[in-house]
Amino acid sequence: MDISKKILELSEKYRDYTAENLSKLVKIYSLSMQERDVAEELMRQMNEAGFDEVWADPLGNVIGRIGNGKKILAIDGHIDTVDLGNREDWDLEPLSGLIKDGYVHGRGTVDQKGGVAAFVTAGRIVKELGLGDDITLYCTGTIMEEDCDGLCWKYMVEENKIKPDYVIITEPTNTNIYRGHRGRMEIHAHFYGLSSHGSAPERGKNAIYMASRAALEIEKLNEDGLKDDEFLGKGSITLSEFVSNSPSLCAVSDYARIHCDRRLTIGETKESSVKEIEEIVKDMKATVEVLHYDVESYTGLNYGMEKYYPTWAIPESDEIVQTGAKVYEALFDSKPKIDKWTFSTNGVTINGYYDIPTIGFGPGNEVMAHAPNEKTPIDHLVMAAAFYALYADSI
Repeated sequence: MDISKKILELSEKYRDYTAENLSKLVKIYSLSMQERDVAEELMRQMNEAGFDEVWADPLGNVIGRIGNGKKILAIDGHIDTVDLGNREDWDLEPLSGLIKDGYVHGRGTVDQKGGVAAFVTAGRIVKELGLGDDITLYCTGTIMEEDCDGLCWKYMVEENKIKPDYVIITEPTNTNIYRGHRGRMEIHAHFYGLSSHGSAPERGKNAIYMASRAALEIEKLNEDGLKDDEFLGKGSITLSEFVSNSPSLCAVSDYARIHCDRRLTIGETKESSVKEIEEIVKDMKATVEVLHYDVESYTGLNYGMEKYYPTWAIPESDEIVQTGAKVYEALFDSKPKIDKWTFSTNGVTINGYYDIPTIGFGPGNEVMAHAPNEKTPIDHLVMAAAFYALYADSI
């Protein structure tokens, strides 16, 4: 029996094991900066699966290692989730982890504890079959991704000195192979007016009016002023917050601020995006800034970064993509769909900053991410565990 068949048999044998591990992870409430309990449960699962070494780094990322070979493969999944949202929109308890009708239900099943449970099973299969003689496999349960995607891997590379040769991101891909996504950045534009009494607005300069004019120009910029790319699609910008201040509700506003969510396609950069906003506000008393993330992790460590998350795309002809396609065909006897994410992932630093070859393969459909009634198919968990295990034996 060839190795792909053995891996598939074990992945199917451990179907309930994988689903139950996911259920246990889902039952733990784990917003960004609140991952301690789910990190401890993941470490327990990794140890139970037979990983050679399991630890949490000073930031709080969980790292499980198998092997000590020359080639380094990391399989990454974040263990934090967004909040539950409106409970009335859920048919089931959001943290139930219910296993029913071929799915595991609950917040984080898709985004993205499903991938984490699958890589635990993959590690168990790798150990059981003695795969990947000359590799080091890291399975990383990373933190704070929902709050600042990529920060965890900035710490991994710069502080832990772990820089893999290849990375598989286990964010949901509907069991397709993904090779990139648009980047993003968060921008503030600050507007400074001059206050006067509300009975005589002509004596002042209203910051709200300045910000409003800029907002309308930004709307036009999104409609027809941004680059497009055949693979990643068009860049975009939207306003997600408008804040103003004045000495009194009987006074002209002397300050306003808008928050811009900018999505970057190929050919768009941090510098070009800032210049676009600066051009809009050039005749106003205004400043433009890229924000900085500066928050403590659950361990109490403060490790920040600029809120610029680069665009990345791996050529379809690249070795990491083609190896993924061969692994998929060997396991499932069909060709994979090769595509991209709509949202952002830890790939913004893994590949965007550090140029580490990266692909995505994960259980669940991206459309369920952050949505009520989130659920992931157990069939996808089985497929993902098999894919990760065979990939580890194929590099």
